[in-house]
Formats: sequence, C-alpha cells, structure tokens
Amino acid sequence: MSTSTLVDQFGHPIQRQRLAQEESGPTVTGVRQILSDHPWQGMTPQRLAAVLRAAEEGDAGAYLEVAEEIEEKDLHYRAVLGTRRLQVSQLPITIEAASDQAEDQADADFVREHLVDSGLVSDYLFDMLDAVGKGYSVGEIIWRTGDLWLPARIEWRDPRWFEFDRSDGRTLLLKGGAAGIGPPEPLKPFGYVVHVHKTKSGLPIRGGLARAACWLALFKNLDVKAWVELLEGFGQPTRLGKYHSGATEADKAKLLRAVRSMWKDSAAIIPEGMAVEWLEAKLTGNTTLQQDFADWADRQVSKAVLGQTGTTDVGQHVGTAKAHNQVKEDIERDDGRQVANTIGDCLVRPLIDLNRGPRQRYPRIRIERPDVVDTKAMMETVKIFVDLGGEVEQSVIRDRLGLPDPPKGAEVKLLRPGGQPPAPDLPTPDPGAEASPPGDLAMQGQDSPDSPDVPDAPDAIDNLAEDELGAEGWRPLVDPIVAAVEALALSCSSAEDFLRRLPELAADLDTAALEDRLGRCMVAARLAGEAEEDIA
Repeated sequence: MSTSTLVDQFGHPIQRQRLAQEESGPTVTGVRQILSDHPWQGMTPQRLAAVLRAAEEGDAGAYLEVAEEIEEKDLHYRAVLGTRRLQVSQLPITIEAASDQAEDQADADFVREHLVDSGLVSDYLFDMLDAVGKGYSVGEIIWRTGDLWLPARIEWRDPRWFEFDRSDGRTLLLKGGAAGIGPPEPLKPFGYVVHVHKTKSGLPIRGGLARAACWLALFKNLDVKAWVELLEGFGQPTRLGKYHSGATEADKAKLLRAVRSMWKDSAAIIPEGMAVEWLEAKLTGNTTLQQDFADWADRQVSKAVLGQTGTTDVGQHVGTAKAHNQVKEDIERDDGRQVANTIGDCLVRPLIDLNRGPRQRYPRIRIERPDVVDTKAMMETVKIFVDLGGEVEQSVIRDRLGLPDPPKGAEVKLLRPGGQPPAPDLPTPDPGAEASPPGDLAMQGQDSPDSPDVPDAPDAIDNLAEDELGAEGWRPLVDPIVAAVEALALSCSSAEDFLRRLPELAADLDTAALEDRLGRCMVAARLAGEAEEDIA
C-alpha cells in the first residue's frame, strides 16, 4: 500500500518514518520539563482569576499546575474525582464487529487481540480520564514495527507540554516541536491518543472540572487556615501579666516572655513585684463556622464531579441515595461512551489501517456496564420475530448472551446436524378451534395406532370459517397487525425495549375489522349450535 494514500480521520497523510519515533518526551533544557512552579502556594482570588484568564488566552501552564495541586491537596476533590475515573476505568471492554461478514469479523478479532486481550486499553484508561479534571489528556502511542504495526504501550504525557492553537482554541500542538526547543508543531497523525472530555460546552481548556473546583478549593483552603489558627488557641486561658509603675522596658520584656512561655512550659520566672493572672476562656457565638463551610464546599464539589451527594455524604435518605446513584450511572455511561469514541478514532482505526488497510466501517469498542438481560424473554421475543420473517445477526445475539463466536474448525455441539431430517411438525391449529390440552395428541389423530395416516376431513368449524372468510382466509385481517409488530421489532435495540413498547403498540392497533369478523363467526356458530343445524 502506498503511504501517500493512507490518511488519518482528519485527512492528514501518515508518515511511517516519523510515526516510528518517540517525539513528545520530557527534555532537560527545552520547554517540556517535569519541574513545576507550584503557583498554588500563596494563592489569592486575584491571582487565581489571572491564572484562569491566561489559560483562556492560550497560556494554560499555570492553570494545569493549579489543577494538579488541588488534586493533591484537596482530599475531597481527589476522592470524588478518583472515584469517577476508577469507576469507568474498571468497566468491561468489548469489541463489536461492523457486521457478520468474514472481513469485519476478522477486523474485530484483530482489534480484540491487540487492544483488549493484551490489556493495552485497560492499562491506559485511568490516565486517559485525567481529561475529566483538566479538560484534555494526551498519550503518545509507542509503535512496535515489523511485519505488523502494533502499539507496544501508550505513554501519558504532561498536558503542560501541549497547547491549543490560538486561532481556534481546539487544535492541539506539541510545545517545542520534536526537538523541544522550537515553535509548536502539529501532532503526528496516528501517533497520539488525544481525549477531550466534555463536561460542558465550549473550549476544551474551559471544560475540565478543575476550573470549577479550584475556586471552592481556594476558599476552603483559606477557611481551613483560619480554622487551624482558631484551634491553636481554642479553650486556652488568657495569661495577664501586671508590672509596677516603675518597671523598665527590660522588665516589661521579661514579663512578656514569661507570660508567653507559661502556655507551653507551664513554668516561668518574673521580677519581684510583678504578677500574672489566668483569665478563664469564655467562648461565645458559632464555634463550628469553619467546619460548616468546609462541609458545604465539599458537597458542591461532589455535585460538580459526581452529579450528586448521596453516595459521598452520610445520613442521606435511602430513596434519595438511590435517585442520586442513578445520576451517577448516567455520568458513568456518558464517560464510557466518550472514552470509547476516542479509542475508536485514535487506536482502532490506526491499528486497522496500518495493518489491514482503510475500511469503510470499523469495529466498534464499547466501555460500559453490561445490561442485565433476561435471556429467556429475549430469546422468546427473537423467536417470534424470526418466525414473522425478521432477520437477526448471529453475532448480535451472541454478544447479548455473552457467548463468543465459535472458532473455525471447532466442534459445535448445539448446532442441529444438517444430515438429519427436521422434527415432524404438529398440525396447525384452526383459528376458531379450541386448543387441545397439552400432550393430548391422541385427540388430534397423532401417535394413535387406530388413526389412519391421512389428513383429517374438514369439520364444522372449518366449513364455517371458509364461509365467513372466503378463499383468502384470515390474512387480509391479520397482515396489517403482523406488519406493525414486525416494524416495531426492527426499530427496537433490545428485547427489553420491544417488550416494553409492545403494549403501547397494541393499544394503537386498528383491530376493529378483525373483532367484527370474529364476533360474526362466534354468533353464527352459536346460532347454528342452538338450532342443531348440520353446518358440516
């Protein structure tokens, strides 16, 4: 394949020679250094506003360092953000083929082997979700070349080593270029896993949760400092030193040192003629104000990160906790969807294109909690759907049941042998006839030694149905209903969805003609029976 024909999802040509080289690692003398300026130390509201404004204008270095520091120093923010990242990074990862065609199945098996079974994606997910806090995350793909191009590992890179193009605020550039000392350069195609996590609409640098959490982290930090100062002298009695009118400055200083040392040392000496009194500490007002504010700030951070407080605060009502947990599941599903889309663009497509050539459609990766499937109800619904003429891909059913595709050459035990005749069909019951009890086959002329092996003659009900319905039978009356049920089945994504929507369809179906015809048949049969007429 000519390399000039291979492009990434944005239309940029792939340069295999550049792709094989690691280019975004740290440097000692360039702009990509591991050292931090720690701007959080001595942070004030005025300085924080300047840091956030600079990030909007393209210089996000200080903001990203602030985001890192509050994750280290604000334990509640670290806990809830870690919970959100860990919950998604431990979800099951599955690969779905684009179709049942052999080529699409082979592509899915190839991706599953080298991205999922190898542990490559699961190992990187937690680092990838660093974008939840900072707005974006970048990992460089280290390719192992040879007969196959395979990702050996994904190296997480410090987001400070990248910057957004100031013309659009969305195109990510590598600071210093490959050498680390030049102007910013575009990222090499198929070389990075760039995940921009959307928690709000707008520019990526303003989408991270750290931007919202940093203000509460700052105010809580100032609040805790005041709280510690209060606790340092909380409940301590006041020492009052008294000196005589002729005391010198040296005597006053000596008395002051003595009073101060009495708190810690419980012993001191003072000049003769001087005195020390202990005044009882009398506290008034709200003594839990700082703690109340810190708790309130933590609750706001929980809402921002997890969408609720029910799973982080003690004392929530059970019903409230369940509702809050539902909100948390919504966030989990969306996080998994966003991450899966990024992996599909940045890992699945490069792996297929570099080894098997470009495709019109690619395997789909899913990172989500598996639905609890009532397999019995699902299979019954699928059977009805297939009996009505619907078609279902085997791979879809296997995925829903959690069954792997059988490998080539494997002995398939549950498949009906092709050489054996199908099981004999039971006679089709008449629409107007009452169903016989289960197992009472003798009444139907089956399995009875005295029954001749010939079709049963039409009975009175058969003749009545033919008189009422004509040659076309029930089909004109039933076909619209069957078509509506089949259309509903085709529009549903799961068996559970079909069963949930079926009652709604039944309520909207026009069955007036069928009901009228059934009523006429019932009346005719009743009248004929009462008149003891021979309707045969």
